[in-house]
Amino acid sequence: MSAHCMLTGAAPGFGNRISRSHRRTSRRFDPNIQTKRYWLPGEGRYVRLRLSAKAVRTVDTIGVEAAVARIRARGVGV
Repeated sequence: MSAHCMLTGAAPGFGNRISRSHRRTSRRFDPNIQTKRYWLPGEGRYVRLRLSAKAVRTVDTIGVEAAVARIRARGVGV
């Protein structure tokens, strides 16, 4: 699956690997994506979200209802 966060939109960054001889080759910096299952009381069901580690802390702060509202506002289906 793609390395994108549903809440923050964090996506892979790209750069170069630089060897000891200073040759450059392409590399990719992936965000720390975790799959978490949350109980959504308003809908009476569980939702499975693909979130970055930073977004997991955000959900702990603002709550799962507000987080799902933000995800839906971004146009991502939950």
